[in-house]
Amino acid sequence: MAPSWTAGAWTLFAALGLISCCSFGWCEPSRTSSLTPGGSRQEQGPSSLERVKRGWVWNQFFVVEEYTGTEPLYVGKIHTDSDEGEGNIKYTISGEGAGSIFIIDELTGDIHATERLDREEKASYTLRAQARDRLSNDPLEPESEFVIKVQDINDSEPKFLEGPYIGSVAELSPIGTAVMNVTASDADDPTYGSSARVVYSVLDGEKFFTVDRKTGTIMTAVADLDRETQDRYELVVKATDMAGQMGGLSGSTTVTIVITDVNDNPPRFPQKMYHFSVSEGVAVGTPVGRVIATDADMGENTDMSYLIKEGGDLFKVTTDVETQEAVVSIKKPLDFETKRTHSVVVEAVNKHVDPRFEDLVSFRDQTIVQVSVSDIDEPPIFQPAEGAIMEVQEDAKVGALVGIVTARDPDGKNKPVRFSIDRTTDQEMIFHIDPDSGAITLGKILDRETAGWHNITVKAVEADNHTMASHSAVSIRILDVNDNPPELATPYEASVCEDAKPGQLIHTISVVDRDEPQSGHRFYFTLAPEASSNRHFTLWDVKDNTAGIWTQRSGFNRHEQNVYFLPILVVDSGPPSLSSTGTLTIHVCGCDTEGAIQSCNATAYVMSAALSPGALIALLVCMLILIVLVLLILTLKRHRKGQRMAEDEEDMRDNVIKYNDEGGGEQDTQAYDMSALRNLYDFPEAKSCDSGPDIRSLPQWIQANRVGGGAEGPAAAAADFSLFKGYIRKKVEQADADLSVPPYDSFQTYAFEGTSSPALSLSSIHTLSTTSEQDFSYLSDWGPRFRQLAGYYAPGNLEEEGS
Repeated sequence: MAPSWTAGAWTLFAALGLISCCSFGWCEPSRTSSLTPGGSRQEQGPSSLERVKRGWVWNQFFVVEEYTGTEPLYVGKIHTDSDEGEGNIKYTISGEGAGSIFIIDELTGDIHATERLDREEKASYTLRAQARDRLSNDPLEPESEFVIKVQDINDSEPKFLEGPYIGSVAELSPIGTAVMNVTASDADDPTYGSSARVVYSVLDGEKFFTVDRKTGTIMTAVADLDRETQDRYELVVKATDMAGQMGGLSGSTTVTIVITDVNDNPPRFPQKMYHFSVSEGVAVGTPVGRVIATDADMGENTDMSYLIKEGGDLFKVTTDVETQEAVVSIKKPLDFETKRTHSVVVEAVNKHVDPRFEDLVSFRDQTIVQVSVSDIDEPPIFQPAEGAIMEVQEDAKVGALVGIVTARDPDGKNKPVRFSIDRTTDQEMIFHIDPDSGAITLGKILDRETAGWHNITVKAVEADNHTMASHSAVSIRILDVNDNPPELATPYEASVCEDAKPGQLIHTISVVDRDEPQSGHRFYFTLAPEASSNRHFTLWDVKDNTAGIWTQRSGFNRHEQNVYFLPILVVDSGPPSLSSTGTLTIHVCGCDTEGAIQSCNATAYVMSAALSPGALIALLVCMLILIVLVLLILTLKRHRKGQRMAEDEEDMRDNVIKYNDEGGGEQDTQAYDMSALRNLYDFPEAKSCDSGPDIRSLPQWIQANRVGGGAEGPAAAAADFSLFKGYIRKKVEQADADLSVPPYDSFQTYAFEGTSSPALSLSSIHTLSTTSEQDFSYLSDWGPRFRQLAGYYAPGNLEEEGS
């Protein structure tokens, strides 16, 4: 192959590329031999069995992008070794851009680019080459594919696709702290030359921040970035291709860096002393004032808590989480007369302290809060303030002194105080109080057993200002006096078995005493003098305020004596000693072999062999159930009978109905009961009866009468009456024969006209015609009320009367 050198510098570059990348092929014909059927070897020339190698001289072409010349740009040349330069071969191309971007000389095979190419838009084009016979246009070789690549030039500047950027870094960060990364993209070919090699630099803000030349990482350049001084910085970062060499293209972007806060500032009180004033009578918990410490930090770094370092006996401090203020309030009541000015030291402390700065500065501050207490007119104060407890003997006389309450005016004037008892706490007026001295005396006799304590409320007021009042609770304890004798505790009954042995314990008695001596109870037991000669039972004092009853003999017989009465004398320890006598009733009972009591009376003892008490109770319950069932059945029967009689009486009353008002005609079905008349033809019993006329033939008979000769006059009317008489008689017979109704006489009224009445309807819709066969002349005889109606149905008569 011999490339052309006449196309200038661009052609030379493309040809050199072609020479460096092209490949050579040679077409060598190969022959094959085969045996003929006669066995002789036959040499064959090129035929279908001959394989010819492709002889294209081609490979890959290159073309520079952004060509600005006026002539088409030479790309390369295609050539086949079968072309001997005689001009009988035609070269063609097809594929991407063939005929538009790329053209070929059919005779020489030279390819030119006719348009300006941009590698960033399309980096390569794939085409196919074909050699054909110029005369027959038949392909001489199979179609072959080749590629035209667009060579890159540095025509695209770097671009920050994600800009502008916003980053953040904590204040006081050390030098070299990474803030963020910025990245620029270059559309040029990174594999060819340095067109896409980008380096970074800071144009504006390089005093505080730097950027890594290769990676684009922005870092701090100083260590004293202070958010409180400047909280954000604006940087301009530039990216340059060609590795920053001369002639490289560049692009820039803006980077905003926000300085975030750290807790590097302690709280500070604007003042070292605050003054507040409060009245001495305010309630505990009342706020006195608010103070606040400021913090130059922001967010949670400003959160602080307050505490009292001095003066916390009467005051307390809390933190308002919303405003971060210290609220100083009263912890205990203030007294102007005791102390008029109080000093409280309040300290503010940061909640979130950064350990990196603990050694640099103290993150706490203090201030003094002075509270002045103002004087007010206060009510009297009782001593002791929590109330008094007094004691009095229950046998004290009326007017005896119980105790004295004391109260004073706490103000400097020390006004006199007057006392009284709140009568809602002493409605029975058991106690009185001296208004001047506060001495409490008895107003009634006391009884400790009724009420052992009395709680009253004493009121103290200033003598000249009763609005200044205070109250105190006084508890009065009634001391016991032995004024109630001891008594036997219930039960007062005991039992002994008939076969009891001598010396057997049958009962233990105890005592109750309403008194409560301070040294405790001590009771003494003995038999009453009248029972000292008792030979059946004896009493033994156990010395623990109880006594035991023991048998002295054996062989008790309840049929001879089933009850014994044993009087017992009980004495307390006083002083003075009081005694009482109680009687213990002892029943003689029959017991089983184990000593369990079976029966304690003679009658029950006789019956016990036949029927036990449990069986008797079961028998009584069964009898009671039977009685209840019988009463229930009788009640139900009586109720049903009364209900049936009530229904019958209701039927009798409904059978006789008197109507004194003028009816509204056949259409008025609400004035009376039509049920009986509507059932006029319902006679199930009449079918089996031979005597009497058939009631069901009534309408047909009337209709036949009308058809046969409705003008017969009175004779037809008489026949109608006889028929209704038969109908009524039939209804009476049915009522007498019906066994389901009570045998009461009844009066029934039937006033049904029938469906085929000769009078037909009185409506003017059907009767106001000239073809009516009825004579309504009698309407004119009914009086003036029917004159208008007679005018509609008998106009001829009215005209005659008018004439």
